[in-house]
Amino acid sequence: MAENINRGTEGKNSTTPGNPQAAQVAKQANVKPKTVEGATANFEEFDETFLSGKDICGEKLSLLHDLMLNIYIELGRTQMKVKHILELERGYVIELDKLASEPVEIFANNKKIAEGEVVVIDKHFGIRITNLLDTHKRLEGV
Repeated sequence: MAENINRGTEGKNSTTPGNPQAAQVAKQANVKPKTVEGATANFEEFDETFLSGKDICGEKLSLLHDLMLNIYIELGRTQMKVKHILELERGYVIELDKLASEPVEIFANNKKIAEGEVVVIDKHFGIRITNLLDTHKRLEGV
């Protein structure tokens, strides 16, 4: 019976002295616990300058320069009942929660990166950036 207990637990380190349940089972079965030898794992040094943001504008970030991101501008928000949405027609005005003097929000891939004001350039709308978020905050989650 002692052999069955020992065979069923091989490879699981359950008969090592650090495992109290295995020691109790071994004691009941009159089996001596196995001694396992180990060694300390050695790892290469980890470069933490990348995490601190000091090296963020270096070569690693330059790999992303050709990446295309979706940019959108949020003028404001509102909530409407389905009934009112179905009644929309040409010329209908939807009131938003922001005032005309408040800055619009600029998003890149659903992450707010800046604020700005709406301008008109040769019959086209544009955005003049008035406030950029901190670089670290802009890069979070991108």
